[in-house]
Amino acid sequence: MNLTLRQLHLFTALARLKSLTAVARHFHVTQPTVSMQMKELSESVGLPLYEVIGKAIFLTPAGIELEATARAMLNELEGFQQRIDDIKGFRRGKLTVAVVSTAEYFVPGLLGDFCARYPEVDIALEVLNRNGVVQRLEHNLDDLYIMSKPPANLDVEAKAFMTNSLQVVAPLGHPLAQRKRIKHTELTRYPFILRERGSGTRLACDSHFEQLGFEPVVRLELGSNEAIKQAVQAGMGLAVLSEHALNAGSATQDLTTLNVQSFPIHANWYTVRPNGKRPSPVAADFWRYLNVELKKGRSQKN
Repeated sequence: MNLTLRQLHLFTALARLKSLTAVARHFHVTQPTVSMQMKELSESVGLPLYEVIGKAIFLTPAGIELEATARAMLNELEGFQQRIDDIKGFRRGKLTVAVVSTAEYFVPGLLGDFCARYPEVDIALEVLNRNGVVQRLEHNLDDLYIMSKPPANLDVEAKAFMTNSLQVVAPLGHPLAQRKRIKHTELTRYPFILRERGSGTRLACDSHFEQLGFEPVVRLELGSNEAIKQAVQAGMGLAVLSEHALNAGSATQDLTTLNVQSFPIHANWYTVRPNGKRPSPVAADFWRYLNVELKKGRSQKN
């Protein structure tokens, strides 16, 4: 096969963007140029790589295989370039990180500190729900993943680097807001607004509730911490939220945490990557920063 790096870059972008026009715009070339390159790539492989149905692009089985292979090749080349720069005494390159939505409250700050150390490093940050992050992890699309519940069904290396306490939250005027000690059984009288099923917060809540033998009355399931805070603020129910979501964002001034027995739920944030993955120098530095230097700094403060 006579494949070029340019064609592989264009094709992986097409697999991601699902649009020839979007690929052309991304690489600052014309759409006919992209179409011609994709035609030559298909001819080189000997099979169609994608098909257009309506206005949507779908990869063929051959295209799916090529996309996975091309992504692995380009990642290896990126890692090679970083290792060569490392030998030369430079620290530059690209770091791709995928995080669950609740982590968006603190990860940008961590990335900012890291970038201050390595100003030549470019960062790509994906913020998704847990299922989206796990899918990217399954396909090895990023250097690092941050979540509160590493998947048990995947062969991964996971390390806890930060606590993640989950609190019961109510509006300021709630009848339980002034109570000093609340039994969890008293919460059965009030509806709950919880994260969607499958999220890390929901998995931790369900596990904790099961251990307590407590079944909450769930009025709403929402996929956004901000939406949950606003619903609680409007008096629609109680919620269980991460301390990071409570201390940032909007709609926090009219909320309070309840002093409930068996709470908060003590969880952790984890850095996750496929087991055996060879990290680039930049990814290895960020992994070390989170799991060694950051933890060391926090322990010294305590």
